[in-house]
Amino acid sequence: MNNLQVSERTSGNPFRRIIPKGTSLSPKLLRLLNSFEETLAQNIENIKPENRGNGLTLSWMRSAIESLSAIHADVKDLITALELPISAWDDKWINVYLDNSVKLLDICIAFSSEISRLKQGHLFLHSALHNLTDQIQIHRACSSLAGWRQHISSKNPRLEKCFSIMDSLARMLDLPKIKNSSKGKVLMRALYGIKVVTLFICSVFAAALSGSSAPLIEVNVPSSYFWSKAFTNLQTSINTEIRSGYLSGGFTVLKEAVAVDMFVKQVYPIIENGFDPDEVDMLLSRKADLQGSVEELSLGLDSLAKEMDGFFQVVLTGRDALLCNLRVVGVNVIDRVRADGDGNRRGQVVR
Repeated sequence: MNNLQVSERTSGNPFRRIIPKGTSLSPKLLRLLNSFEETLAQNIENIKPENRGNGLTLSWMRSAIESLSAIHADVKDLITALELPISAWDDKWINVYLDNSVKLLDICIAFSSEISRLKQGHLFLHSALHNLTDQIQIHRACSSLAGWRQHISSKNPRLEKCFSIMDSLARMLDLPKIKNSSKGKVLMRALYGIKVVTLFICSVFAAALSGSSAPLIEVNVPSSYFWSKAFTNLQTSINTEIRSGYLSGGFTVLKEAVAVDMFVKQVYPIIENGFDPDEVDMLLSRKADLQGSVEELSLGLDSLAKEMDGFFQVVLTGRDALLCNLRVVGVNVIDRVRADGDGNRRGQVVR
């Protein structure tokens, strides 16, 4: 992704891009839009880590996905409040939404795949801890620790593939121009916000899980958006944290994984050349440290996996709701989806 920079092509008030000059919104629409953007700004504030300088934690990643799920739920509530007829969604809107949502589902699958792969590394660590103080089996413990380090540093092709998906989403931040629909213009402005925040969080996850800052993006949001300042502060804080972590030579910026790796490096030299009875006290101390960090990593990955599954379902149910509504009003969306090659991908997602 190469630290992609995304900028608005139009400066000044973003309403000028989606709302023709002289067009005004009704008080009700203004209240709905202001409420949505104020809530979005607060959700963005909630995502910002409390402590900086120690890397990203799995608990923060879980919290970020939880906030992202809330943001997507807010958009669904806004659509309901707008009372926008589904039949008013023209082909452009439908195609953009369906394309973006299926790409987001693909990204979720890639992240879940990597979380599962990291969890599989627990088998190496569990084996090492089991054999660590057994003089006869100490060589197995040594082999297991080496296996964990090799496993943790390997690449996941599915995760790497999602970088190009995020690239395409970044280049599609501009939404279709809407004519003669104040409600549609409000919705487009809201969808811009959700796309920006979702893409940014995905880029952070990709960077944290891949061991590289390359997937990070920089989105320049015009100051006229109420949530612009909160987003810019979040983006600067997180991106600086990740880049600093990788520039210092770390293989990951995940705090829990760094802790495990640190204790593995402390234990390995003690057992590398066999079991030394004189170092048994030191080994027992290091084993306790390693066991504690392994448990923290395992619990963090389990919690993150559960929250990721929840977000996947939020995106999937929102997508299915739109498709069902389109069928009710007689829009032949299924043929259009299949023509875009989306039908097969969705089938893969839900299996």
